[in-house]
Amino acid sequence: MAKPGATEPEALLVRALEGDERAFAALFEAHRERLRRLVRLRLDRRLSGRVDSDDVLQDAYLEARKRLADYARDPEAMPFHLWLRLVTGQKLADLHRFHLGAQARDAGMEVSLHRGAFPQASSASLAAQLLGKMTSASKAAIRAEHKLILQEALNGLDPVDREVLTLRHFEYLSNDETALVLGLSKNGASNRYIRALRRLKEILSSIPGMNEGW
Repeated sequence: MAKPGATEPEALLVRALEGDERAFAALFEAHRERLRRLVRLRLDRRLSGRVDSDDVLQDAYLEARKRLADYARDPEAMPFHLWLRLVTGQKLADLHRFHLGAQARDAGMEVSLHRGAFPQASSASLAAQLLGKMTSASKAAIRAEHKLILQEALNGLDPVDREVLTLRHFEYLSNDETALVLGLSKNGASNRYIRALRRLKEILSSIPGMNEGW
């Protein structure tokens, strides 16, 4: 039973852990957009057109529901939304291995994190996010050139620094959440973020129109 004064998400989580299917569905739905963002960032481009983000989320929903009792044994170990993120990432990694076989184990495909291998956001995906929507025909060549510059620079970052940048700026996790996900100290996560952000700003400042807001 939820404690008096509990917020709606807290009350839903209590009910879900007690076996309320509707409460679990409502919780998952509340986090769907954040999970979809994760999938779009980390889905291998070779699977474009073969795997839909909603299919991944459906698989993640079923897996999380099946494993909810495991989470219920120690809910203090990780916030529920980070646990859903973990389950979703693991299902995405499973899909990569199923469709790509040995290719899914390439060094660039996964980064070894605190809680196991997790699909890495590719430099191409991050570069596309940074570039935004430059879609006019007159800018197509400029966009392609900028994307290559960004990809090369992002590939030059330390893998964990790049992951910190991905979590903070593209998945919108807090510093504390990033530290927990990566198994870093809070100071360690903060220092890595500052270092990666400084390097990214240097790169963006060399590209006209790309350094606003950073």
